[in-house]
Amino acid sequence: MTDTVTTPAPLPDPAEAPGEAPPSRGAPRRGYAKLAADESREDYSLRYAPHSFRRWSPATVAGTALGGIAYLADFAIGASIVFTYGFGSGLASILTAAALIFLTGIPIARACATHGLDMDLVTRGAGFGYFGSTLTSLIYASFTFIFFALEGSIMAQAMHQAVGLPVEIGYLVTTLIVIPIVFRGMGALAKVQAWTQPVWIVGMVLPFVVLAFEAPGAWGAFTSFGGTEGAGAGFSWIGFGLGTGVALSLIAQIGEQADYLRFMPAKTEANRRRWNLAVLAAGPGWVVIGAAKQLGGALLAFVALEAVGKTHALEPIAPQIEALKPWLGTFALPAAALFVIVSQVKINVTNAYSGSLSWSNFFSRVTHRHPGRVWYIFLNLAIALTLMEMNMFAALNKLLGFYSNVGIAWIAAVAADLVVNKRLGWSPPYIEFKRAYLYAVNPAGFGAMVIASVVSILAFFGLFGTYAQAFSTFVAAGLALVLCPLIAWATRGRYYLARPNTVNGPGAEMPDERATHTCAVCETAYELPDIADCPVQAGPICSLCCSLDAACGDVCKDPGGGGAPVLMPVPTVPKAASGAPGTALGTPEAVPGVPGAVPGA
Repeated sequence: MTDTVTTPAPLPDPAEAPGEAPPSRGAPRRGYAKLAADESREDYSLRYAPHSFRRWSPATVAGTALGGIAYLADFAIGASIVFTYGFGSGLASILTAAALIFLTGIPIARACATHGLDMDLVTRGAGFGYFGSTLTSLIYASFTFIFFALEGSIMAQAMHQAVGLPVEIGYLVTTLIVIPIVFRGMGALAKVQAWTQPVWIVGMVLPFVVLAFEAPGAWGAFTSFGGTEGAGAGFSWIGFGLGTGVALSLIAQIGEQADYLRFMPAKTEANRRRWNLAVLAAGPGWVVIGAAKQLGGALLAFVALEAVGKTHALEPIAPQIEALKPWLGTFALPAAALFVIVSQVKINVTNAYSGSLSWSNFFSRVTHRHPGRVWYIFLNLAIALTLMEMNMFAALNKLLGFYSNVGIAWIAAVAADLVVNKRLGWSPPYIEFKRAYLYAVNPAGFGAMVIASVVSILAFFGLFGTYAQAFSTFVAAGLALVLCPLIAWATRGRYYLARPNTVNGPGAEMPDERATHTCAVCETAYELPDIADCPVQAGPICSLCCSLDAACGDVCKDPGGGGAPVLMPVPTVPKAASGAPGTALGTPEAVPGVPGAVPGA
């Protein structure tokens, strides 16, 4: 929890904070619980990621982000689509969904990497408003625990096959095993992804190499596969629409990629090409690998179908074993189990990490409390464990098909704002995420998402007929893409900014983006994009202290009562702006255990 200390705060030494106005004597100083104050664990979960923290190279950030897509849910999803709708419709569904995910992911990935913001903060400033994005925080949190449960189920199936561990116990083991890694934050995640990558690559490629030698005609037979439900191998519009809806459930994965991309270093002339390539690969590029995995998983399941039956063919561990048997014999089982367990650890540390960020954002706005990101790991994992114990794996298609209607409405609305509204001047040219400058709700993005979600969900449940039911996700995407710019145009963009940002908004005089102000509440220095001018504090306030203030009444947004311009002190400029980091929580040495120790930094 956050603790408010009511004793007078000591005045800082002017020599230590040149140009900063000291807080008034007697003003309450906010202190944060130990875990919330440790940014080596907290990873700026509710904030802009400052330049002083973004010390990883583009390749390291991209490698860590791509390491998180090692999951085998793609195998299960691809197999489920093809088994249900046949090869022709299934192939078209997977490729179409991949194209839509790739296109909507490009602007979001670039925005997160450029501005050092996670998906929630980008959503706030891309048409949703300060409280409007609380709903998307829940949507994103549900994505992380749904897919954690799906991936955990796959891992529990592997442990059951390998050592006979009951799946119910396996669910608990898969949940507990990720906690020590996720607890330590980005540095630990980067190391885990790097260390496990060689094992994963070998395990991913080997079954297909074996098939190429031992069953060269498998692909040809697969292309004639009509599924297990009698759909037929040809193309069906209904099957195509329904299959695309299932595959599009993965569209919110861009949020997990963004949780890593926000640590991308600033783009310069020297690193421009590497930066652009890393953002493209680690942002929307994940879906290229994802689509290949869906088709590969469907192929392996098809080859194993006769030997293991439909139910087990949809569980990635069984097709892996069958594919490896010709070369590995009795070692196929332990080899397949190792690959599955490594894959699922790689993705579920990401699911748990991203879920903790999303829950932090949600509860900080609703409760005005921030006990620390790490506590929300347990909430996210508890929900995921409950879903696993309820055997959500058995209802895979229906659950993901429903979820995708809401997920795509959200992502499409954000993409429309970044691509259309900002270019046409209906949205501010930068992304504003701080409470002090935002309306509670912006109808442009939030309204577009709600309308698109409601209409598409009604279509999903058959209210508008069979074809509308099959293409409900296309309805969601189309409405969100059209309505977001239309509402922004109709409202002339008036609900994006409640008042001008004079600290780092357009036209503001900024000596350097890495310059800092000291927050008048917590008395910690933060870079300018994380600072607002606060009339209640009569000076600078950091974004988190602003979010957690439950008593100010948002007077800064009221032109007639307290919303007058605030006279700000001169910001502190780093001594070496060319490369030395500015301060975020004190000096770089005061942030222990961060980027310097990460391979490739």
